[in-house]
Amino acid sequence: MTRVLFVCLGNICRSPTAEGVFRRALEDAGMGEQVVIDSCGIGNWHVGKAPDQRAQVAAKRRGVDLSPLCARQLTASDFLDFDYILAMDNANLQAMHALKPSKSQAYVGLFLDFAGTPGAEVPDPYYGGDQGFEDVLDMIEAASHGLIQHLRSDSA
Repeated sequence: MTRVLFVCLGNICRSPTAEGVFRRALEDAGMGEQVVIDSCGIGNWHVGKAPDQRAQVAAKRRGVDLSPLCARQLTASDFLDFDYILAMDNANLQAMHALKPSKSQAYVGLFLDFAGTPGAEVPDPYYGGDQGFEDVLDMIEAASHGLIQHLRSDSA
């Protein structure tokens, strides 16, 4: 069983969107039972809260339900519990490396690396308009398909 964790700043926009989209992509690929998925945030401001309403509405238009998700904060134990810990941007990635225990074997990197755009970031749509949430969904869908291809080739 492979375990994947998506990380953004507050766990109410990008990382829950990645969790929901990736879950659906895995189900569509017939791999839903092979991968455990979760999401979290670097900060604790939104712990216990549902994803941003705009993220939920945008995802729902694409058939992804984010409503059951609940924000939580990244912990040091996550680095021991997950195989892939994927950041939405470089600031999150830096914070993750600072928290990562030396004994962790987890792959820690940027999610969009799996979309074939190494070093690219998923921008935070929180302070923008509705189109930002749509753009984030496009990026996350592309990276989700790339990650599935990677997981398939890695297990072959």
